[in-house]
Amino acid sequence: MANLKEVRSRIESVKSTQQITSAMKMVAASKLRKAQNAIFTMRPYATKLREIMQNVSSGVESKAENIYAEQRTPQRILIIAISSNRGLCGPFNANIGKAVIQRINEKFSFQYKSGNVDIFTIGKKGNDFLRVRKFTISHRDDQILEKLSFDTIRPIAEDLMAQFASKKYDHIEIIYNQFKNAAVQILQNEQFLPIVQDNTQLISKSLHKTDYIFEPSKEEIIQELIPKSLKIQLYKSLLDSLASEHGARMTAMNKATENAQEMLKNLKLSYNKARQAAITNEILEIVGGAEALKG
Repeated sequence: MANLKEVRSRIESVKSTQQITSAMKMVAASKLRKAQNAIFTMRPYATKLREIMQNVSSGVESKAENIYAEQRTPQRILIIAISSNRGLCGPFNANIGKAVIQRINEKFSFQYKSGNVDIFTIGKKGNDFLRVRKFTISHRDDQILEKLSFDTIRPIAEDLMAQFASKKYDHIEIIYNQFKNAAVQILQNEQFLPIVQDNTQLISKSLHKTDYIFEPSKEEIIQELIPKSLKIQLYKSLLDSLASEHGARMTAMNKATENAQEMLKNLKLSYNKARQAAITNEILEIVGGAEALKG
């Protein structure tokens, strides 16, 4: 059994750790509330904008001008992996790295072996995870999460659209954690480019056809809506990931605090046992000494 000094030292150490994890939990909870409000406000707008774009584009006969909907044989691939810059959030970052590796192995194995798969990491932890496993990172951005806003996202989205339009990439997709609640994050794999048409919505529209008068023309509206919708899609993915990060960190720190409390309970029990054993030994020594004097 450990001596009293060692157990007392461990108790103080665990108490100190518990204070840190409890404080980190409160900070994460505060940040989560703000990030949660942002993503819940953005989702209805992003969904409606995409519906409008698909509604208008479904009635356009000529697709020649819509370069972002051009379906090509996927030979040059770009995968955008959104993680975080900080750890202590459970399996949040590891799940993203594993999803990227699984996606490459299952879908783009041939292109990867040919050197035609590029990985764009947003977040330091995802970049580190993939580099340790010998994956080459072609692009990285660790700063955008520190000052996340639509204005900082716009140049990145425009650059991605330009690279797709110039045929540098034939297929671009985003892997990120979608926020459901503080304890649950859903791993998502979304196709960014080319634009995917929602077949369920097309069926619904075929059942309820309505003629609208458009001003300006449908083609002009599409050319305006598509870039905006793609920028919103990327921005929404980052907001989702940010809220998921804070939720995962709050959950992890809450669990760490509970574990520290359980450790303290066990250590205090060990301390009391050691203290009781020491007292018993002292009593036995005193009684033995007294009996020796009598003899």
